[in-house]
Amino acid sequence: MTQAGSILIVDDNPDVLIAARLLLKQHYQVVKTTDNPFDIEGIINAQHEADQSIDVVLLDMNFTQDSISGKEGFYWLKKIMSQDANIAVLLMTAYSDIQLAVEAIKAGASDFIAKPWQNEQLLGAVAAAFSHAKDKQQVGKLTKQKQALQQSIGNQPFEFLGQSDAMQQVFSVIDKAASTDANILISGESGTGKELTAHAIHNASQRQNQPFISLDMGSLAESLFESELFGHKKGAFTGAKEDRIGRFELAHGGSLFLDELGNLPLNQQVKLLAALQNRQITPVGGSKVIDIDIRLICATNENLEQAVTEGKFRQDLLYRVNTVEIRLPALRERSEDIPLLCNYYLQHFAHKYKRELSIAASDMTRLSQYHWPGNVRELAHAIERAVILSEGSELDISSVISSPNAAVSTSELSSNATDYDTFDLEIIEQRTVRAALKHFQGNVSHAAKALGLTRGAMYRRLEKYGL
Repeated sequence: MTQAGSILIVDDNPDVLIAARLLLKQHYQVVKTTDNPFDIEGIINAQHEADQSIDVVLLDMNFTQDSISGKEGFYWLKKIMSQDANIAVLLMTAYSDIQLAVEAIKAGASDFIAKPWQNEQLLGAVAAAFSHAKDKQQVGKLTKQKQALQQSIGNQPFEFLGQSDAMQQVFSVIDKAASTDANILISGESGTGKELTAHAIHNASQRQNQPFISLDMGSLAESLFESELFGHKKGAFTGAKEDRIGRFELAHGGSLFLDELGNLPLNQQVKLLAALQNRQITPVGGSKVIDIDIRLICATNENLEQAVTEGKFRQDLLYRVNTVEIRLPALRERSEDIPLLCNYYLQHFAHKYKRELSIAASDMTRLSQYHWPGNVRELAHAIERAVILSEGSELDISSVISSPNAAVSTSELSSNATDYDTFDLEIIEQRTVRAALKHFQGNVSHAAKALGLTRGAMYRRLEKYGL
């Protein structure tokens, strides 16, 4: 029975090509041959396009230009490795030389075989090379996964700013806690900067040169929880076509940031708790236990203590994740920071869009008096929109604060959501979304559910209205 796999045989002796092909085609599905090494690149490319990548190349070390030294073999070996490093190359020569074999393996060959060969010897060498190729391919896939998921250190798009007393207290706690490995829980309304805080903690810690890996628990499908956190093995479930590294393993040595922790169902909370207690994980479908070394940072816009009382969150998990709790104040609680933030985002987006703009003193006062239910995220989005739409040298904040009702107090905002002073559906929708966010203290998931919207639809409205 043949096994899946593609082999290319390269030798200038037609008899060798015929003999090797007849032997190997009994064991492997695809066996290609060529007597010209200049065909190698084209054959490999053609197989890639056909989604049947070459796994193993049997390469003669000596062609017509040089029948003894093996230099041609080394040359073509390097060419193959540069074209596709996942291919295993098995070198062949009629001149059995141990030193040449050592040099070939150092150069990247998986093995070395002398001609004429014994069939069992060749089959064994090819099987070993094929296994080596599969290992390299797997490592390559996992490396790509890691590169795709792992965020660069300190890659947060904006700085973590604040000069108010409330923010100075936050910075003080960060300074004290960051140098330890204590688990940290960041709480606060949506848009207050919880992910920026997590980055700040990581960058101030002894793990700053190690990975910072994040995962939004609110957007995670329940069926994918274990796979995303712990990884899975190929064939573990329908659709698991290859091994996958989980976020815990990716964050090994660094920090793991779990956002919107309060959205985690109870049955998944116990699995997370077990991993944190044991400092070990087992990929889905796997049997090997993997030790983990991570610094856990969690964030939530929910009241987890109330969730514990209501039976929605495990108390032992809460104790585990909040060795230190950092509460981020809403922007309305630190209004003295608004000018600092406005100027920072104005400079950032003016540079991005190649504009030169300033904010009039009267407009800065209006911005500082605005309630900002979407907090810093809303402010940043509003300033960006205003930079794009403004004409002249001053920032036009009409797109930020578009009506007298936009800067009203909290109590007025709540009542305005149901006042019929307008029948403009867009204005009514905007007020209703704002009221829902206020009622649920910035919790996007709960507000979306109350409005009968999906999270995606809710986020589109937040984007639309600059919330």
